[in-house]
Amino acid sequence: MSFDIPDDRRYLESHEWALETDDGTVRVGISDFAQDELGDVVFVELPDDGDELSQEAEFGVIESIKAVSDLYAPVGGEVVAINEELFNAPELVNDDPFGDGWMLEIDPADADELENLLSADEYEAQVA
Repeated sequence: MSFDIPDDRRYLESHEWALETDDGTVRVGISDFAQDELGDVVFVELPDDGDELSQEAEFGVIESIKAVSDLYAPVGGEVVAINEELFNAPELVNDDPFGDGWMLEIDPADADELENLLSADEYEAQVA
C-alpha cells in the first residue's frame, strides 16, 4: 500500500508531521500512514492556546474506532493555534491529514529542532 508523504515536511517516528509556515510557526498533524492505521477518527484532544510544549512531549490524544493514541510534539514552543474544527469534525484527520486535518501550530522555541526530525525519505523507509 502506498501512502502520501509530502516532502515539504519533517516527521517524528511516532507519525506526527511538522511544516514550517511562512510566518515561522510550525503546523503539526499526523501522517497519512497514521490515520490509515488508526481507522475512523472519532475524537481529538488538543492543548490550549498558550500552552508550552517540549519536543517529543505528549500534547494530546487521538481516538479512533480501533485505538487511542498519544500525540507528540515535533518541536518545542508555545501553542499559538489549534484546529477547533476537529472538535466537531474529527474525521477531517482521515479525509485530509496534511490539509484540513492539521492539529495545532507552535511558535518554536528553537527552529533548529526541525532538523532533528526525519526527512520524507527517511520516514517513508520507516513505514515501508
